[in-house]
Amino acid sequence: MSTHLEVKNLYKIFGPSPLKALKMSQEGKTKEEILKETGNTVGVKDASFAVEKGETFVVMGLSGSGKSTLIRNLNRLQDPTSGTVEFDGKNIVEMSEEELRYVRRKHMSMVFQNFGLFPHRSVVDNVSYGLEIQGVPYQERRERAYESLKLVGLKGYEESKPSELSGGMQQRVGLARALVLDPDILLMDEAFSALDPLIKRQMQDELLDLQEKVQKTIVFITHDLDEALKLGDRIAVMYEGEIVQIGTPEQILTEPANDYVRNFVENVDRSKVLPAENIMTKPLAVVESKEGPKAAIRKMERERISSIFVVDNKRRLQGVVDIADVKKLADEGNKSVKSVMKTDFHTTSPDTLIVDLLPMASEAKYPIAVVNDDNKLLGVIVRVSVISGISRKGGNNDD
Repeated sequence: MSTHLEVKNLYKIFGPSPLKALKMSQEGKTKEEILKETGNTVGVKDASFAVEKGETFVVMGLSGSGKSTLIRNLNRLQDPTSGTVEFDGKNIVEMSEEELRYVRRKHMSMVFQNFGLFPHRSVVDNVSYGLEIQGVPYQERRERAYESLKLVGLKGYEESKPSELSGGMQQRVGLARALVLDPDILLMDEAFSALDPLIKRQMQDELLDLQEKVQKTIVFITHDLDEALKLGDRIAVMYEGEIVQIGTPEQILTEPANDYVRNFVENVDRSKVLPAENIMTKPLAVVESKEGPKAAIRKMERERISSIFVVDNKRRLQGVVDIADVKKLADEGNKSVKSVMKTDFHTTSPDTLIVDLLPMASEAKYPIAVVNDDNKLLGVIVRVSVISGISRKGGNNDD
């Protein structure tokens, strides 16, 4: 992946003397001190981050944290007080109005919380409006608008008026209007926050599905932690105009940078965010398929477990054996465990969400085996770890 958008030392200050306030902020004065002394408000303070091509980068924070100000500085709906915003190596802050218009029309589209649809225009004419402004011929812009509406699941509603659509459908029109321009970067400012909870979740799912198809670079603003964790490849947490932590959803949950982030994530259902590898452990023991029953018995007795996974010489998973079956083999003088090896156990990939393991765990006779694409055994998960959702304890034994 390559860096698509890079922000360096960005400040946005509102008020009568922003440069004076800028200097004070750079000298370490607090937001409150600057407001009291100068009447200026620090909206964004020294923000720096890079967004990779095809990444969904979520900026999260409470109301007043500076997140919406930040995104409006990226395409200069508001001009930064200081700092740079580089798109493919070109500094947007230094662009002329003509250059900026070109970037907004061709490379960077925005979806707002307020749908902003023209009530007198049909859905297809709303979507094609940006192309109309660009001077794209009528037939071409309608074809592109129809294709964009199909992409967001609104095929058949092209000639409807916005008033005939639900809130979620209207937001899809707003998304289609941004996508029809085929932008490199999609800026989404609280795009789903005005929707009912059920519609909001549906839109989140649809955005994830859409992103798999179109692979746009997305900067997504939200105050909803669950939304951030669901959508973000990485998350930037803002507080009082500053970015206080940037990390993957798992890093934000498990390695909070300070008390603010820690308190923010305290009540999150981690099972919906953390993957299987977060609760798996290395098997206490495994037996190779070429080994005999006595070796398997010795390993199970040493680790006090009642079953053991069988692997080949490249640690690829073959099956599982029970101690009772293996002891019977040993009594019979059999030299191979293969005849009693079972395959009726559950496997999963390391990136499966913990919540999706619950159905397996509820019926599992053996630990869940975590394997990679080559079926190599990476770890095991016992039932109690799944049920707890966040437990990091367990081993290769029955619970």
